[in-house]
Amino acid sequence: MGGMLAAFSITPIGAGESVGAAVAEAVRVVRASGLPNRTDAMFTTVEGEWDEVMAVLRDAVDAVARHAPRVSVVVKMDVRPGAGADQLHQKVETVERHLA
Repeated sequence: MGGMLAAFSITPIGAGESVGAAVAEAVRVVRASGLPNRTDAMFTTVEGEWDEVMAVLRDAVDAVARHAPRVSVVVKMDVRPGAGADQLHQKVETVERHLA
């Protein structure tokens, strides 16, 4: 695996104040993809090749769109072909080494 990291936030618009159930559906799609991923309070990050990451992102947006008439998406990508697998963790470990 490798090639890119994509950190994204998908927010339903017009579905009321509580968006947790819709967001959970997006995270469910990401986790079911089998790609390395991590979810925190602000973003979900997924690692893989361009086509597979974009397919997961599209499916996650579709999952949220079933709950709302409009969907907002913010994406930040680090495209680095040949960087090797597990950039999701290695980038953090590099920073931690510098902090030690």
